[in-house]
Amino acid sequence: MKKVIYLTILLSVGLLYSCGDDFFNIKPKGQGSPSTLTTKTGIDYLLTGTYAVVDGTHLGTSGTVWASSVSNWVWGSIASDDAYKGSSYGDQATINPVEGFFADADNGYVDNHWEGLYDGVVRANDVLRYLPDTEDMSDAEKTEAEAQAKFLRAHFYVELTKVHGKVPYVDENTEDAKTVANDHILWPEIETDMKFAADNLPDSWTAKGRASSWAAKTYLARIYLLQGKHAEAKPLLDDVYSNGPFQLVESFEQNYMIATNNNKESIFEIQYATNDGASGSPNAGWGDALNFPHGVAGTGTCCGFFQPTHSLVSAYVVGDDGLPMLDNTYTADDMLPYDPDLSDGNNIAYDGPLDPRLDHTVGRPGIPYLDWGIHQGEGWIRDPSNGGPYLYKKNMFKQAEKGLATTTGWATGVNPNNFRKFRLAHVILWLAECEAQVGSLERATSLVNEIRNRAKASNVVTLSDGTPAANYKVEPYGETFASKEVAMKAIQLELRLEFAMEGLRFFDLVRWGIADDVINNYLDVEGTKMAHLAGKTFVAGKHEKWPIPQTQRDLSVDESGNTVLEQTDGYN
Repeated sequence: MKKVIYLTILLSVGLLYSCGDDFFNIKPKGQGSPSTLTTKTGIDYLLTGTYAVVDGTHLGTSGTVWASSVSNWVWGSIASDDAYKGSSYGDQATINPVEGFFADADNGYVDNHWEGLYDGVVRANDVLRYLPDTEDMSDAEKTEAEAQAKFLRAHFYVELTKVHGKVPYVDENTEDAKTVANDHILWPEIETDMKFAADNLPDSWTAKGRASSWAAKTYLARIYLLQGKHAEAKPLLDDVYSNGPFQLVESFEQNYMIATNNNKESIFEIQYATNDGASGSPNAGWGDALNFPHGVAGTGTCCGFFQPTHSLVSAYVVGDDGLPMLDNTYTADDMLPYDPDLSDGNNIAYDGPLDPRLDHTVGRPGIPYLDWGIHQGEGWIRDPSNGGPYLYKKNMFKQAEKGLATTTGWATGVNPNNFRKFRLAHVILWLAECEAQVGSLERATSLVNEIRNRAKASNVVTLSDGTPAANYKVEPYGETFASKEVAMKAIQLELRLEFAMEGLRFFDLVRWGIADDVINNYLDVEGTKMAHLAGKTFVAGKHEKWPIPQTQRDLSVDESGNTVLEQTDGYN
């Protein structure tokens, strides 16, 4: 279901939503009549309009969508030890307080995230509001549509909850959303919606991009994990792993290539499209439009945001046995050396053993950046003092695919490389975590080794003469994890290595209860190299969540004029 279809349908029924500050009560610019919407076709239009904003592009090519991107590059990666904001300090300066943990309720990215996700909630509620009065659908068809809408609504509320904590629950029966309090975490409501979706969605669809029962089960397991409910998550993950139709692709990088979109490993994939007639290609993951190389000759891309950290790169160092350094506490000595100026030719400054997934994830100086040539060091970086020497790689298109990227406007990096929200590797490592917590350490080890063996068998990045570009080595664990503590260290690191820069890291650190130690250690170490992080601190009990936007608190009042929405703990 390519997004061009979504947007065409939305226009046909006049359901382009306004971009005002109040996303509790969005008023459509062109009002479709109930008789138009209470039909099978109308319901499908409403559903596709809801799917259309899963990637965060609720306002087309407006810059406000960057805060609500489905990749969670701001909240899940820049807020963690995986990524710097990158670019220059003054560009998109409202991300700096997120990276440095000094954001407040007036921060623009805080507000824009809220708007984007509540836009999705409103669209899902519209489906559920009109569905009961639709007469030309069978009960089975209505149930299937309801399941899709509830899957999507649960998704939007998960994202709101992860970032803001307590948020108001607005559903299809809410009469005055401005008076709804945010007096509890919405996990019960979210679980109810996702359980309904898991029980009533089909196993597969002909149209790519729709949620299946397998996607709902995977998502429900993730919802349980976010709450530390390993016993509840385990049977769901077991079901997807044992009975689902999914298999690991043969080589790791195939999960990040346009040519291998919707592959056998994919469980729920956000569909992107370019050159579809829409100006600026808003259907190609506009939420990540900033996150492409700024100085790579020939790409024509912009803008050098979202750069991997020294901490992330160092995490891929392995010992001579091909195993990661589980007991290593990150220090300045762990930062890999690099040549800042490669204008005279190749020079790989680090020759120790590395997990090969590193160079499929990160563009490193001296290493080929896909087929664009050798990464030339700081000459390819917009502002090395603010972003370091590395480039993001997983979302980039190949030079040979340049014709697939949009050629209009300034954001020429957006391309048809889908975002894999859930794939089998997620299930395997989350199941390993559940086994470590409430099951078998032997099975936890075996599951982790499935991922490490795939990494071992994967293609490696090579130089022009076909030789490996670096000293790549990765091996499975030879013995069963000695304890739950050892197993969790291995699993936590494996999740970072496999899914780096994919918006999971911050939320994982929070749910594991280690965000305080890990992030403050990261800020202390990186502050010695990256001046903009010097003196920054993560405050436990506060910075696990972000504030409720002040604009929404001002709009949300009861009949007496009192503010209904309570601010997130620790914020004014």
